Amino acid sequence: MPSSPDPRTTTATGADVRVRFCPSPTGLPHVGLIRTVLFNWAYARHNGGKLVFRIEDTDAARDSEESYLQLLDALRWLEIDWDEGVEVGGPHEPYRQSQRHDIYREVLDKLIDSGAVYESYSTAEEIDARNEANGRAKQLGYDNFDRDLTVEQKTAFRAEGREPAWRLRVPDEDLTYVDLIRGEVTFPGGSFPDFVIVRAGGVPLYPFVNPVDDAVMGITHVIRGEDLMPSTARQLALYSALVEAGVTTFIPRFAHMPLVLGETGNKKLSKRDPKADLFLQREKGFIHEGLLNYLSLLGWSIGPDRDVFSLDELIAAFDIADVNPNPARFDQRKAESINGDHIRMLEPADFAARIVYYLHVAGLVDETPTPEQQAVIEASAPLVQERVQVLGDVPDMLGFLFRDEVAYHEDALASLPANTSEVLVASVAALALVPDTEFTAAAVQDALSRALIEGLELKPRVAYTPLRVALSGRRVSPPLFESMELLGKAESLRRLGALVEHPH
Repeated sequence: MPSSPDPRTTTATGADVRVRFCPSPTGLPHVGLIRTVLFNWAYARHNGGKLVFRIEDTDAARDSEESYLQLLDALRWLEIDWDEGVEVGGPHEPYRQSQRHDIYREVLDKLIDSGAVYESYSTAEEIDARNEANGRAKQLGYDNFDRDLTVEQKTAFRAEGREPAWRLRVPDEDLTYVDLIRGEVTFPGGSFPDFVIVRAGGVPLYPFVNPVDDAVMGITHVIRGEDLMPSTARQLALYSALVEAGVTTFIPRFAHMPLVLGETGNKKLSKRDPKADLFLQREKGFIHEGLLNYLSLLGWSIGPDRDVFSLDELIAAFDIADVNPNPARFDQRKAESINGDHIRMLEPADFAARIVYYLHVAGLVDETPTPEQQAVIEASAPLVQERVQVLGDVPDMLGFLFRDEVAYHEDALASLPANTSEVLVASVAALALVPDTEFTAAAVQDALSRALIEGLELKPRVAYTPLRVALSGRRVSPPLFESMELLGKAESLRRLGALVEHPH
């Protein structure tokens, strides 16, 4: 007879929904991790529930305070907030596993009292030897040998100086649950043995502390990566024991998100892939609205033929049950395109404020721009807001406005037509006649059009390419006439004359 989901599974909805984000502080935050917190955050906000942020820092060899601070930096930059947890507190403090050992000991005692766990003295060598003697495959692991040790056997092991580990007594029947993304899943009875939850010496293990924290903190929905799905069977077994021991009253719902693949092949996006590094994407010039919009598309969709939407729209529409179980592929080009769309949605003043960091890193402006620099930023920002995909593109496009000397790009010089000198000389003569006080984009365009398009009968591309290179050193630049207005008459004429003298 097929098994059915445990009737003690939570039916929590709306404001009763409680989800969690529980990373280990190892290494830099990566986009897969951020996709996990994003889906949890969006689900909590959509339902009016709570997001709990706790830290799983029991691996002293790998965990670091630096990584913890980077996690905080990442979430604050992304403007993902949480309702309980590290830094904000809450009713289930502390929110770092390394500080919760008394809680784990207390829960273990309850499981001991209920008979859900038992002392295990078998060493790895003894387990292997028994499996070999019984003709049992070594990879099957532990054989549940210690389940029914007598008091005399336990006493004898202790007399040898052995300390027991504690193993969960796994149910012999099938374990079934309904995955919110993948539907009904059944783990056959006997597919995994009794497992250690606390090592000899009293060290609690991850398969124990993670569900215990979820149970004690009242987590109703466990939303995590597909790669963790095999561990769900153990969690279900432990959760059943926790309910029976009175630690919690319900079993959570589970949802396993699809893998995020790299741009090619069918391998999971590596944490070492530069595209997976959240901070490298920030340095590149992603804004949090654009990156979160793109990451939400890795397994979910707001609707057919619609890729760009606000975070408010994401929250309003998001349901974890709508996530596609098939693997999602990270596409850097599409991510940047969506980011560009969000850049264009920014208010001009907001865009101008956000590019200051990138201009400063490029050595173009002070960390706090001078009034003169600020004026140029505000005047020039609208010229490129429609043209960039990431904020890191801005310094290259606007750098010529902040430097006295023009650095000519090789491809720009190679694009110059044969009549460049003639065009530049004619341009200088035409612009010299424009009064200093009337040197506006419109006046510049009018003067140059009459001199080059009408006078020399040139096509605009041939006419204006030398001017663009002369002013910016680049083949592609912000709008030409507006750039001249920003540079002013004297500086524009100086730069046009300088390219006449430059070998090209």
